[in-house]
Amino acid sequence: MGIFDRIKGQFLDVIEWLDDSRDTIVWRFPVENNSIQDGGKLVVREGQAAIFVQEGKLSDVFGPGTYELSSRLKAIWGFFESIKYNFNDPYKGDVYFINTRRFIDQKWGTPNPFTMRDPDFGLVRIRAFGNFTYKVTDPAMFLREIVGTDGNFTTSEINGQLKSKLIAGFVSSVKESGIGVVDLCGSYMDLGEKITADICPIFQERYGMALTDVNINNISPPPEVEAAIDKRSSMGALGNMNTYTQYQAANAIEAAAKNPGGGGTGAAMMNAGMGLAMGNVMTNQMAQSATPPPPPTSANYHYNGDGGQGQFSTSQIADKIRANPSGTHNVWQQGWPGWKAWNEVSELAGLVPPPAPTTGSLFHYSGPTGKAELSTSDIAAKVSADPDGEHLVWKAGFDGWKAAKDVPEIANSLSSGPPPLPSGGPPPLPK
Repeated sequence: MGIFDRIKGQFLDVIEWLDDSRDTIVWRFPVENNSIQDGGKLVVREGQAAIFVQEGKLSDVFGPGTYELSSRLKAIWGFFESIKYNFNDPYKGDVYFINTRRFIDQKWGTPNPFTMRDPDFGLVRIRAFGNFTYKVTDPAMFLREIVGTDGNFTTSEINGQLKSKLIAGFVSSVKESGIGVVDLCGSYMDLGEKITADICPIFQERYGMALTDVNINNISPPPEVEAAIDKRSSMGALGNMNTYTQYQAANAIEAAAKNPGGGGTGAAMMNAGMGLAMGNVMTNQMAQSATPPPPPTSANYHYNGDGGQGQFSTSQIADKIRANPSGTHNVWQQGWPGWKAWNEVSELAGLVPPPAPTTGSLFHYSGPTGKAELSTSDIAAKVSADPDGEHLVWKAGFDGWKAAKDVPEIANSLSSGPPPLPSGGPPPLPK
């Protein structure tokens, strides 16, 4: 019995993957102690790629097609070299099949509501959910960076990481768009395309994958905002109140005529008159409630900021600004397209004196009290007042926001204190 007769049962004639799952991305062919037949076949179907890993190193990547496995194939030539040594060892390597088709209908959703600024309702918290699609575009990179030696890698093992990146991109896109909650439902497709374009390069660079599609199925505002939207819709559905009142009065006449105990035609007319009178009262009340308040005068503004919300005079708003000059103070008047910062309005800017000049360089500051452009001493005062809070600063030349305590100029201001008291006690009193 020759060497070929002894190991004939160990030969692999065909290496292929017939995938019947919908979630398997990578599958390792069970080579184990078998040997590859010289002249055997490697079959790679459409939507697949095959990777040979020989002695721990990636040898070659095969796209769709049928390949003859022989000593001429560089990916496994080392195995056929073992013929010289009577096949003492089987092929020392692995064959991985990568699914390169699209994995569709992968679910995503915001785990917690996030806050956005709405032009009609102010700050609101919303949730969103939908689905997304991705595919492997660089099998070699995906195997090296993500799969490793996992012999059966599924979508559930990477979806969490992909969803985190996608949700972060979604939140940024919504906030950058400036679209209100009411109008977001008409922008699902545009937002989905923007997220796909923004996130796809990250998937490609880090994972060897492409994000091919993002769908937004729903964006939900909180219940109180939904109730306000429903109320506005109901008022619009009523239309002309006079016509509505006449319709109600006609119904009252018809109902009275059908009532045998209602006292005949006279009673019917009386009921109709009462119904009409009640309808007129309701009309007046509804008209009064639907009438918008008088537009504010030039000296009054709608205010929204750290000093509360409401309609105040210029002097009242100026008092709020002086009480918290580094806080947020926004105003609005009828006819304006949106809210403005107080210092953009000449009437208010003229009432509030400019801050005293500060020494040292200025930083953009973001912390528990809000955002402003402050000096090192002002920032040091805020850090000292709330040492456990998050105080971040930035100025031109920084590569990003930094903790205030990590900036030497501010740290020096924190470490400095009042000079020590003179020793020896107070000087003697004059005689």
